[in-house]
Amino acid sequence: MIDRNDVILKVDNLKTHFRTDEGIVKAVDGVSFSLRKGETLGFVGESGCGKSVTNLSLMKLIPSPPGRIVDGKVLFHDRDILKMKENEIRGIRGNKISMIFQDPMTSLNPFLKISTQLVETIILHQKKNEKESRKRAIEMLELVGIPAPAKRIDSYPHQFSGGMRQRVMIAMALSCNPEILIADEPTTALDVTIQAQILELIKDLSEKLGTATILITHDLGVVAGMCDTLNVMYAGRIIEKSDVSTLFSDPKHPYTIGLIKSVPRLDKKTGQKLYSIKGQPPNMIGMPECCPFHPRCEHTMDICRKKYPPVYDNGSGKTVNCWLFPAEPGNYSDEHKSADEHHMTGGAV
Repeated sequence: MIDRNDVILKVDNLKTHFRTDEGIVKAVDGVSFSLRKGETLGFVGESGCGKSVTNLSLMKLIPSPPGRIVDGKVLFHDRDILKMKENEIRGIRGNKISMIFQDPMTSLNPFLKISTQLVETIILHQKKNEKESRKRAIEMLELVGIPAPAKRIDSYPHQFSGGMRQRVMIAMALSCNPEILIADEPTTALDVTIQAQILELIKDLSEKLGTATILITHDLGVVAGMCDTLNVMYAGRIIEKSDVSTLFSDPKHPYTIGLIKSVPRLDKKTGQKLYSIKGQPPNMIGMPECCPFHPRCEHTMDICRKKYPPVYDNGSGKTVNCWLFPAEPGNYSDEHKSADEHHMTGGAV
């Protein structure tokens, strides 16, 4: 039985910056979250909001230079990964924490057989001999739905379709029974039918193996059917956290509301124009300490242009960083009162 109260990963104030000729890009700027055993946690947001960099930082996979993790803690069973030596981290990558990378077409080495790439991972982390490792690799290929795995294991990546290659990546990621699986846009470049199969496969295997999953996507339809909890990211920060059902039924941040309104719906009239959030994501170089969404927000106030909003916590695990919801409910300024009245009367929700 999975104990969902067992926190296996706790991230605190993670900051990852990149040095460029134009200045410092604060790709991840103070991200905090936790992951429980057996939980599926989603990260959503527009391209460039920091989703992938956040999760690459968890395993210290940021290229340096130009990137650098400048602050924060990543506690895996109370041990800080960011303070580990390289040989210690190698024992965790692919073994305790595995990652399905974004593009199955380029994640596999085209010059090596599938068997070589799968077996090597198992030998390295599970300390099995080559015969045992090959047997395990064939079992994993069968588990992810590769037909005739004993024959196909000696094929090269170009002999597989995109969906099959993604299944191989999933088999490789799960071959060492990791405690955490990070899936970074696992359905990129796949057609809709194969997308559904891959997502169902990840969900079934996670439940069967008791693996906690972090799912990175920009598709709200994906997280609705896959995730337990959701982090919405914007400009390198988490701006809203919630369980999935509450987030869809009662979104708070104007950005989250905009994302949900942007999803095409079958119940809309034919020919009706699709909603889109106005403007563009901010330039991440030299950003002022204010709400980064304010130039695109329909409810911008003066304070939004001056200070970054504090965290509002409703006490049941839902948090939001927005001046429409001050950190101390009941202690509103006149500006907050008028904004909140506008919000509650249908202006935003």
